[in-house]
Amino acid sequence: MPITTSTVEPGIVTVTVDFPPVNALPSAAWFELGDAIIAAGQRLDTHVVILRAEGRGFNAGVDIKEMQATEGYDALIAANRGCAAAFAAVYDCAVPVIVAVNGFCVGGGIGLVGNADVIVASDDAVFGLPEVDRGALGAATHLARLVPQHTMRTLYFTAQNVTAQQLLHFGSVQRVVPRDQLDEAALEIARKISAKDTRVIRAAKEAINGIDPVDVKTSYRLEQGYTFELNLAGVADEHRDAFVETGRPKSKTNDTATSTSKGA
Repeated sequence: MPITTSTVEPGIVTVTVDFPPVNALPSAAWFELGDAIIAAGQRLDTHVVILRAEGRGFNAGVDIKEMQATEGYDALIAANRGCAAAFAAVYDCAVPVIVAVNGFCVGGGIGLVGNADVIVASDDAVFGLPEVDRGALGAATHLARLVPQHTMRTLYFTAQNVTAQQLLHFGSVQRVVPRDQLDEAALEIARKISAKDTRVIRAAKEAINGIDPVDVKTSYRLEQGYTFELNLAGVADEHRDAFVETGRPKSKTNDTATSTSKGA
């Protein structure tokens, strides 16, 4: 099953994503992931949720090939709403969410991680937003929760990655361990949270969200509005088509060129 939920120890629930080859999720899977996280937190016997992934990397964002193979804008709208739902589920989950990041975490993966409560990562993990190379915007809201403001801007404009070790330095990643120790590292923290009175922890999660200086859901939807503008202008299609055809970003932008959008 691509998204599975299991109780690994009393009070500790894991939600695992497994979409080979790179965990790029189709639209429906984003909604499914959000539902799984919310459902896990609603169970009163759940004290903490661990979000993890199988395979080469934690998350490669949306499935661009699905988007480009669909006429009109339905796939684009579904992907954007699905991402918003999944990111919000991590944030709104009634109990703390620990993310265990292996390999790459890019695009939509940043939205999941940026909204998490605790982050542990493998020593080969990298984090980044290639959005500008795909003719899109989004998840700067969540990247800004991982790195300082000017670092976020540099990473965003250049589409460069940041390493787990750098995020450990910034204090956003709690632990960096070899990949074969990642699950245990997440469990060690989960056990400490699970041992607390879940009534207090649930209240603490809600209280901490309440004092958050940024409304992450509204902020992210604002970013998505600019993505829709780029789609209507035909710009996003140029970049997504180039990526689907070559696997690489579009080499240059001709600001005076016009294109006919085939839709999302």
